[in-house]
Amino acid sequence: MSLQQIDPAAVQRCLAEMETHLHEQLLPFWIERSPDYDAGGFLTHFDRNGEPTGETSKTLVMQLRMIFTMASAHRAGLGDGKCAELARHGVDFVTQHMWDDAHGGWHWICERDGTPTVSDKIMYGHSFGVYAMSEYGLATGDPRGREWAERTFDVMQRNATDTRNGGYFELFKPDWQLQDPGPYGGDRKSIDVHMHLMEAYTTLYELTGHHLYLRKLREVMQVLFERMLDPEHGTGIAQLALDFTPLPAILFKTVWGSDRDAEAGSRPLNNTSYGHNVEFAWLLLHTADILGEPRETYRKIFEDQVRHAADYGIDREHGGLYVEGPHDGPGQPTEKEFWQNAECLIALLDACLLLNDVKYWDGYVNVHRFVFDRFINREVGEWFALLERDGTVRWDYMGHAWKISYHTVRAVIQSVRRLKQLVETLET
Repeated sequence: MSLQQIDPAAVQRCLAEMETHLHEQLLPFWIERSPDYDAGGFLTHFDRNGEPTGETSKTLVMQLRMIFTMASAHRAGLGDGKCAELARHGVDFVTQHMWDDAHGGWHWICERDGTPTVSDKIMYGHSFGVYAMSEYGLATGDPRGREWAERTFDVMQRNATDTRNGGYFELFKPDWQLQDPGPYGGDRKSIDVHMHLMEAYTTLYELTGHHLYLRKLREVMQVLFERMLDPEHGTGIAQLALDFTPLPAILFKTVWGSDRDAEAGSRPLNNTSYGHNVEFAWLLLHTADILGEPRETYRKIFEDQVRHAADYGIDREHGGLYVEGPHDGPGQPTEKEFWQNAECLIALLDACLLLNDVKYWDGYVNVHRFVFDRFINREVGEWFALLERDGTVRWDYMGHAWKISYHTVRAVIQSVRRLKQLVETLET
């Protein structure tokens, strides 16, 4: 069934709900609470009531994601200049305190005042060094955006490129020596890191137009397409050996924040993340736009990812998107995490527009309703972290060492854009 089966009034209702949430609840939550005006940067630990928990450590990813959020919000015309001011506030802090002058690259965790406590070099965090600083440069015109994005890119090329197998090593000791194998992760690669490098290099190329970043972007895309997707189903493989042999995904010894199953062992080999798949899908279309290529070029890859999530990941009984499941069957386990549902909103709207199939609108309505009825903490305006299948709150904090504004604010800004585009499409 084509999009003409969609009721334009239903789209308008979803759009109005999204815009109200963005302007009156979600963005104000972070503008009002997160800036640390005493020590610099951002505070990120908030309880169910939106109150500071007393934990003041600062992780690289959360500081950079706050910079990205504020820069992207300003670029979207939000905040009346306040978001640009806060992005600069964040850039001041990380460039003064979180760059390792001795070895190059970013410290992983620091105390509130910027004193480093964990100096491991993690490619996940460095991808956001490129992404956030590039977005900041695009949003504000501050030359520091390009300077620090390129500095991060350069240190990654020198230290993390796998010249034998392709792609990048991901986990390093403070001096850029590769981490030990096994639980320390020195012998693994992930679709997660390489997907974030795609979005980072896309934004760096958008900022600079430089041929080097275009070339490296295409190299990362080739690795993703040829080595990190299941050859039968087209869905993402979470972790792989250095030669890209698929491996059961494990958690690493380096502290990452709020791991959903910190005491669990490895996941099954036949397992894929709905959240990473749909995030990769919509980011790929965005990359096509920046490259000036037709979205149809990547239709097959995009459709494989989103169709799998729509068919197996969406809970038809209770609503919302499961966390993960096999490449060829329904989701297991059945809990629901905030970020997968946030990314799914964007991908399903892109699927409506690209694939012209009303089933993706039905999927969008399902996830949209679950988000607004279950995930959003109406009393403060942010989203709960983790829910049981029926929507019962399992993790109730609003911010953490891992959970921040990045997925929620970005998803709502991007969904508003696509809902407006869908309205225009249905009216023509």
